Amino acid sequence: MAELNASPSNAGGKHKRKKMSTRVDLTAMVDLAFLLITFFIMTTTLAKSKAMDLTMPVKGPEQGEVSDKRTLTIVLGKDNKAMYFLGLLKKPIIAPTIAGFSASGIRKVIIETSKKVREDTGKPMIVLIKPGDKSQYSSLVSTLDEMAITGIQQYAIVDIEPADAAALAQKGI
Repeated sequence: MAELNASPSNAGGKHKRKKMSTRVDLTAMVDLAFLLITFFIMTTTLAKSKAMDLTMPVKGPEQGEVSDKRTLTIVLGKDNKAMYFLGLLKKPIIAPTIAGFSASGIRKVIIETSKKVREDTGKPMIVLIKPGDKSQYSSLVSTLDEMAITGIQQYAIVDIEPADAAALAQKGI
């Protein structure tokens, strides 16, 4: 706490005013500060990471080929644009078309195509995501978000093929 010390009196006979020196003990305040810091560290919730679970296939025996009628390919280009087509690029069921990342863009395409594939084949649609050389990471994240939003269970991130890159260049993205 605080302590007052009186200076020794003068023996010369003059009466001077007593000067008091003060000394403040800050031990209790330091203890309190450390207790508060400890309390806030222990009770504060740290920022939780925002991560999406992505399951990669295990290497093993080949599973066999998937029908082209079930495969929607999304090729990511520059300026947050994507090109999509159903089937093979050489002879597509749905011609290569450009779409953006909005509710009326790629999401609508995925929902409508998924319904069409289920009606035609009776099996769920498979989506191949191919990031282009000039695509941004945010486009890939947006595409993965669309897979989660639309409920697509089977999708894969694969390398872009030269024919797909040429189609992107032809479309200007």
